Amino acid sequence: MKGILLLVVGVAVGFVVAHQVANTPEGKRFFEDVDSKAREFGGAVIDGYKARKAELRAAVADAEDVIADLRSR
Repeated sequence: MKGILLLVVGVAVGFVVAHQVANTPEGKRFFEDVDSKAREFGGAVIDGYKARKAELRAAVADAEDVIADLRSR
């Protein structure tokens, strides 16, 4: 129970400090940079997911063609 309380207090203190830092010009630049990098990373993950999904769909389509060809023999 003590660990959970310390975690909650730590998170709350972290939010307060982050809010105070975000009010400074340097803090705003820092958080804008972090936000930009996080969005870039998220976009890369989405692009990778879509590319892999397309590869798997193509592989399944090829397998279905081979199965259909084998059945027709």
